Order: sequence, then C-alpha cells, then structure tokens
Amino acid sequence: MTTTWQTYASCQGLAAEIFYPTTDEETAEAKMVCSRCPVCEPCLEHALYVREKDGVWGGANEKERRRIIRQRRRAAAKARLLADA
Repeated sequence: MTTTWQTYASCQGLAAEIFYPTTDEETAEAKMVCSRCPVCEPCLEHALYVREKDGVWGGANEKERRRIIRQRRRAAAKARLLADA
C-alpha cells in the first residue's frame, strides 16, 4: 500500500541503491534528490515514526535521524519539567 505522500516523492522510479548507501559519505546523491522533493518532510516524519534504521529518508541518514529523535526527546522532557514547575 502506498501512502499518499509517497505518490509525490521525487525518488519514485529511481534505483533504491541510491538511498541505501554503504557509508555515510555516499549519501550526497540521495540527499540531493531529497532536497528537491516536495514531500521531504512527511518522508522524514514517517522514518522517525517507524524508527527506520536504514537508508536516507527525508534527507536524513540513520545517524541524523537518531540525533533528531534524541533532540526531540530532550525538548519534550524539558517542556514537561517547565510545565511541572
């Protein structure tokens, strides 16, 4: 089943290998496609939500997505602390 946003993705029809590089240094081509994609944000949010472990999604590789998740957790924890104060 294709999610609505996937229908508009710039990566449609491209070789999957582009988005699953073997090293972080090889992500430039995928990130270039993502940078021009009209659905980059929902793609990234999907990858974060399902905890996608491999590939470039929404312009972010695995390490970058883990960093985003950590940052969001810290921000949420800080917001809870401030709300409780």
